[in-house]
Amino acid sequence: MAVQTPAPDAHNPSGRTFLGQPGPLANLFSVELWERFSFYGMQGILAIYMYFAVADGGLGIDETAALGIVGAYGGSVYLFSILGALVSDRLLGAERTLLGSAVMIMLGHIALALVPGIPGLMAGLLLVGVGSGGLKSTAATLVGSLYSRDDPRRDAGFSIYYMGINIGGLLGPLITGVAQQQWGFHLGFGLAAIGMAVGLTQYVLTRKGLPASVHTVPDPLPRAQYSRWAGIGIGTVVLVLVLVLTGVLNAHNLATVVAGLAVIGAVGIFALLLTSKKLDGDERSRVVSFIPLFVGTSAFFALFQQQFTVITLYSDTRLDREVLGWEMPISWVQSFNPFFIIVLAPLLAALWTKLGPRQPGTPRKFGVGIILMGSAFLLFLPMASVAAVPVLWIAMIMLVATIGELWLSPVGLSLATKLAPRAYPVMMMALYNLAVALGTSLSGALAGFYSAETEVAYFGALGAVTIMIGVVMLVIARPVSRGMRGVR
Repeated sequence: MAVQTPAPDAHNPSGRTFLGQPGPLANLFSVELWERFSFYGMQGILAIYMYFAVADGGLGIDETAALGIVGAYGGSVYLFSILGALVSDRLLGAERTLLGSAVMIMLGHIALALVPGIPGLMAGLLLVGVGSGGLKSTAATLVGSLYSRDDPRRDAGFSIYYMGINIGGLLGPLITGVAQQQWGFHLGFGLAAIGMAVGLTQYVLTRKGLPASVHTVPDPLPRAQYSRWAGIGIGTVVLVLVLVLTGVLNAHNLATVVAGLAVIGAVGIFALLLTSKKLDGDERSRVVSFIPLFVGTSAFFALFQQQFTVITLYSDTRLDREVLGWEMPISWVQSFNPFFIIVLAPLLAALWTKLGPRQPGTPRKFGVGIILMGSAFLLFLPMASVAAVPVLWIAMIMLVATIGELWLSPVGLSLATKLAPRAYPVMMMALYNLAVALGTSLSGALAGFYSAETEVAYFGALGAVTIMIGVVMLVIARPVSRGMRGVR
């Protein structure tokens, strides 16, 4: 008997399916896989590229400054999602913004691969940061466009999409780590550029299959305002250059500055949404309900993103990475998280699908995820007196952190699209990304307090505080759910 192809609709014009989901999810799954391959492949070797000695192929930057830059860079990626959201909502639309962002990312990796020294680092991080910000503020929106608000497949679809992210995140550090160890950093960055080129080519060939809604501009900027916003953009760039040249903005305070900008940006967007006359009462209530979830997301990622800062340094200096006489690349530790997601994400997706309306509400999922992340940090404590920590121990820590991530991050992405006001479909995603920006930049700022001598106080205090935040989230879960006005 022939398999019947579902009828086309506004969310799935082709009528094709992919693992029971709308067909275009396969295209977005693939392009995000390659983008994450390039992003995490580069980020896996970024910190050690900066603090390794020049004789070892690095830049010889102070360790604390290097980790702060990594945190600030990671935070700025999410901070630039504001720019991406504005360009998407007011100038280009989500689909064209994603395409332009992907091109910038590829150019950034090429700069890191081909331009030596600090100039290559600055050009590469700026291009990848701006491009990734634009992609992050639009990619999940494109996934959300494939579903109606009440489609029960929605959370499962985001979990599958999230698995694609982590296949790329798994392969990136593995491949660039070996390349860096055997042939040097620039070949590793070059492989990241090739991966992004593959993803970009695939996207260009399949972008026509997306819903028509993502090709339109939701809230076009009047042409009369073009010059004003261009002036604001140029003025911002000049201000940043002046602050850098005068030393006010430097490597040691960059992470703190990015965290402050994330807070300012979030306050500004919340104020914009809550005072807009384009929102009705239900939409305004949903925006308010997102405030505690914003705080919880920031707390989670302040610890989780330390895999690129403190845990990278920990892997270099405290971990026994020798296996049968062969030393495992430092960046391979960052592949534990995506590996566990690839294994566990389908199980969680199947569980949420099976439970349907009986599954825990999003605020409760957030609370559990935050508690698990805090617990992962407490697992560092038994190894504080061990000179060479076994690799399997850090794998166990990342397993607990990953389970926490699966309870929070995929459903957080899904929630942001469900709570989004119709007049500002990308702004809620920008808010979610700003929460991650705040947490990621804090991961760099907090790294300055870490050392082998302060491990017990560092991991113990951060773990305990994060667990307390998770408990508070569980306590307030019911009123937050009511404020979502029918959104789970």
